[in-house]
Amino acid sequence: MRFAKIVSIAAALALSTGTLKAEETRQIYVECGGSFGDFVNRMKAKAEEMSYPPEVTEPFFRSANYLQRTINADRAQGIFNSDFIEFSRRLIAQYRLDKGRQESQKNDAIFSRIESELGVPRGILLSFWAFETDFGAFTGDFNTIDTLMTLSHDCRRPELFQPQVFGALELYARGDFPLDTQGAWAGEVGQVQMLPLDIMHRGFDGDGDGHVDLDHSVADALFSGANMLRSFGWRPNEPWMQEVVLPADLPWEETGVQPHHYRPVSEWEAWGVTPRSGAWEGPSLDGTLMLPMGRKGPAFMIYPNYQALFEWNQSYVYVATAAYFATRLMGAPVYDPGNADPRLSDGEMRVLQQKLAALGHDVGKIDGILGAGTRAAVQAEQQRLGLPADAWPTRELLNRL
Repeated sequence: MRFAKIVSIAAALALSTGTLKAEETRQIYVECGGSFGDFVNRMKAKAEEMSYPPEVTEPFFRSANYLQRTINADRAQGIFNSDFIEFSRRLIAQYRLDKGRQESQKNDAIFSRIESELGVPRGILLSFWAFETDFGAFTGDFNTIDTLMTLSHDCRRPELFQPQVFGALELYARGDFPLDTQGAWAGEVGQVQMLPLDIMHRGFDGDGDGHVDLDHSVADALFSGANMLRSFGWRPNEPWMQEVVLPADLPWEETGVQPHHYRPVSEWEAWGVTPRSGAWEGPSLDGTLMLPMGRKGPAFMIYPNYQALFEWNQSYVYVATAAYFATRLMGAPVYDPGNADPRLSDGEMRVLQQKLAALGHDVGKIDGILGAGTRAAVQAEQQRLGLPADAWPTRELLNRL
């Protein structure tokens, strides 16, 4: 596979040939749907309005093809229906732990520079590097222009993907995005899987060769990932998560990953929450309790840096697993699984979401996935019904509703 070499941010801004700006994100440029050929022509015309010359727009848009397998992949994300224990055990295989520790040692100089210059710990970067591409072993086999154009044509989320097409066009205009660039089904490329606009505005030349090559340069990939996390609000040299032990009773309605649940760690300690091993990693910080499977399952204190991870990926279970894996790579023990109530089946979860929506809660799409909106609604209804409000949906709650 061949991937793009991306120029540094300073050079990229100087070499811009079009009018795409950093703030031009999350908008729909042209009408989605209809004939794919007509859609391609609309996108090409829009690019020419933005001052891209025909010698750039003609080959770029002429190369675009509709990819049905991109749509199939977009519709088939069933892995996120797993609960935390199932998902984490599936992703955190022994070989990934071993490989992560090997890569940490092999690239110690790179990680040390990142930790010193950007304040992002190696555990976090190793975790995302592992989950995104198995440490660069497989970075995707979807033609990136095809997949971005296909998702831009599809009317589910054109505001997310149409700007990325123009990001790719800008990079192509600079000679840094070959037409045969390949990556993931959603348009990300390279070892840490970055979208074109992220490459434009957050790419980092880690090896000092004047380019940001996310495919072949480990230094560029890791520095770019760290730089992206910093742009998401990562606070240098602060913790993100540690496992805790809970008392038998807590004000469970105060738990949860939403920012308004954060309070001084000293207050949680006063309620009887203690670290499972060692001392508090952020004794002077605010934190909150993340109970991915309710009060009877694994329990973690999370700190403000945890919120930055949701900008990388907005799946609750993915972020929880990546953050936990990072702690393992930094020496934490295997979590205590506890004895959580069984998760609802996909069908039961959809029924629960329908009931919650009927009660006026915004749970988003009725998809059977326990996301942030569903968790908040569950917690609210548990509190209303006098149940422990730990945001974990149980059959008792479903029956009560």
